[in-house]
Amino acid sequence: MERDQNKLERAKERLKELKDFYWHLAFYIGVNSFISISTIIGRMDNGADFLDVLDFGTFAVWIFWGIGLFFHGMKVFSYNPIFSKEWEARQIQKYMEKDRKEAEKFRQ
Repeated sequence: MERDQNKLERAKERLKELKDFYWHLAFYIGVNSFISISTIIGRMDNGADFLDVLDFGTFAVWIFWGIGLFFHGMKVFSYNPIFSKEWEARQIQKYMEKDRKEAEKFRQ
């Protein structure tokens, strides 16, 4: 019974993380669209051509916030190419072997 309760709690936490990611994505699109459109309209009202307003400054927020959103998505969808489960298992094995060797030093 307690095992099912733990599974339910983990499933609820996973759902909350997923919902938080989708809210983050929605805010990313909404806020950045508003900022970009406002910037483009504001610059064009000051006499700039459409192609002149499409510079790095117009899309910088998209890029930097997008990097954060990318890492948020990697966390939520459990994708970690650097610190994979295999890497964790190797590190655990390495530290267990080191501890075993340290313990053997004191037995002799």
